[in-house]
Amino acid sequence: MDSLWLKALIKALVLPPTGPLLMAALGLALCFRFPRGGRALAAAGVLGLLILATPITADFLVQFVDTSPVLDPAKAAQAQAIVILGGGIRRNAPEYGGDTLATLTLERVRYGAQVARVTGLPVLVTGGSVLGGEPEAKVMQASLENEFGVPVRWVEAHSRTTHENAVLSAGILRKEGIRRVVLVTHAFDMRRATGEFSEQGIETIGAPTGKRNATGDRLLDYVPSMAGLVGSYYAAYELLANLVFWVNRR
Repeated sequence: MDSLWLKALIKALVLPPTGPLLMAALGLALCFRFPRGGRALAAAGVLGLLILATPITADFLVQFVDTSPVLDPAKAAQAQAIVILGGGIRRNAPEYGGDTLATLTLERVRYGAQVARVTGLPVLVTGGSVLGGEPEAKVMQASLENEFGVPVRWVEAHSRTTHENAVLSAGILRKEGIRRVVLVTHAFDMRRATGEFSEQGIETIGAPTGKRNATGDRLLDYVPSMAGLVGSYYAAYELLANLVFWVNRR
């Protein structure tokens, strides 16, 4: 089995909502032989899912994994290029007649375009084809140039993970004598992405998008929602991915 498919399977089974639901199902199955323990496990799974689906929990978890400040234009001026990481595509989108940018990638491309206009730095887009179809970087290039009017100088269209993003992009950048870049990705992904590029000898100036603000000043912040569950999913994934990255470095 391809390592990426195995990784995707493990991610699907462990992260919310499947992880807590499997815990609840196991608890129900155990109720016949261990009533007290089974009920406790089932309740923990359901309660855990409800907590993770609460926006205030998602905001807290994302802020926990996100230590990057908002981009400082003065620091951005010290960079030599902009690198925008892919975050997935929508395959065979009927309204576009083919592949198009998924939500995360669109947010990164939009913010990357803004950074490019402010700084005037050349742009590198990175992202290959994980599940077939057009490579992410090619779709990102088309969007940047045709929709946002921002030229793309380099296209890295073979990477399938954040680690490969860094390795293959660094190879392109080093050939151009570039050692410091503005890195555009989501706030929850910035710590690990920065670490991966640092491992390749590329200094990064973070340009995070999608930063969250856990104020808890609205009643709906404490009501479970799909948006809250999505935020917790990304934060939980990054917690696990950062742990793996730290272990591999030791």
